[in-house]
Amino acid sequence: MPNYPPSDGSWRHTLGSPSFPVEPDRYHLYVGLFCPFAHRVIVTRELKGLQEFLPMSIVKAYPKDDGGWRFPATDDEYPGSTVDHLFHSKFLHEVYFKSDNEYKGKYSVPVLWDKKKNQIVNNESEDIIRMLNTAFDDYLPKDDPRRELNFYPPALKEKIDEINSWMMPGLNTGVYKAGFASTQEDYEKNARIVFETLDRLEKMLADHRHLYLLATPNPTEVDTKLYTTLVRFDVIYQQHFKLMTRSIRHGYPLLYRWLKNFYWNLEGVKETTNFKHIKENYSNSHLDINPKSITPLGPEPEVEPWTEQDDEWWMEEIAGVR
Repeated sequence: MPNYPPSDGSWRHTLGSPSFPVEPDRYHLYVGLFCPFAHRVIVTRELKGLQEFLPMSIVKAYPKDDGGWRFPATDDEYPGSTVDHLFHSKFLHEVYFKSDNEYKGKYSVPVLWDKKKNQIVNNESEDIIRMLNTAFDDYLPKDDPRRELNFYPPALKEKIDEINSWMMPGLNTGVYKAGFASTQEDYEKNARIVFETLDRLEKMLADHRHLYLLATPNPTEVDTKLYTTLVRFDVIYQQHFKLMTRSIRHGYPLLYRWLKNFYWNLEGVKETTNFKHIKENYSNSHLDINPKSITPLGPEPEVEPWTEQDDEWWMEEIAGVR
């Protein structure tokens, strides 16, 4: 198996394959708290309880230059980020070059690193969350309910794939298509698609009485993917990417309650959602959009609390009162 990526700049090896067997203390994650795609991996790691098996190094939210994302010199330099625990690199590109010294692609997060082979296993978030879904289950305590937690259950694979087929281009990457549009026509076309996708998700929640998109007792992969985009929407995407038609909190009551539940009631989610990193990354990284690098205040709070009224609403929903 080659030690370098294909022409698209992605390593797509499989954790759990003969070349990359699952072993404790063998793998390491490189992430950024600002990135919604890296955040998917972080949330999956938290919900599955894999912190012991999969430590992380966290890049700073900015600045980003030709060397890519930076690590702080100390863990205190930029709160929430960490030094490179493996190599004490200054830049993320140094990690990429350790895997391929002729690499010419982007230095993106997340990165799953193999300490034994000293190379990148995978740097595609979709692949990594699928692997973490089950790869370490045998290492969790036998009485740990997270062993049975499956974000891509066989019975729902077809439905999950179908939702991914329109949610990813319409919303997860759709916000970027609108935000980085270079013409009024392209901006308007892509902004409308974003809100059409949100409308469709709101209707999904209206069509059943449950807190998760597929009416499951636990979140699935599509919930995690939705969360890492939705939690950024009001705090940065709305103003930064000119997505002003509606906010989540005032325009989508069911999606907002869904967001509050995910943020407040799932262990490890709130703790790994860093609004400082999220806001400062976008406001300091796109000088064509925000030339003075001013980071916006608000909304306050970023996610409103889950209240007794929310609990009452939910109990009435599952009781079929509404």
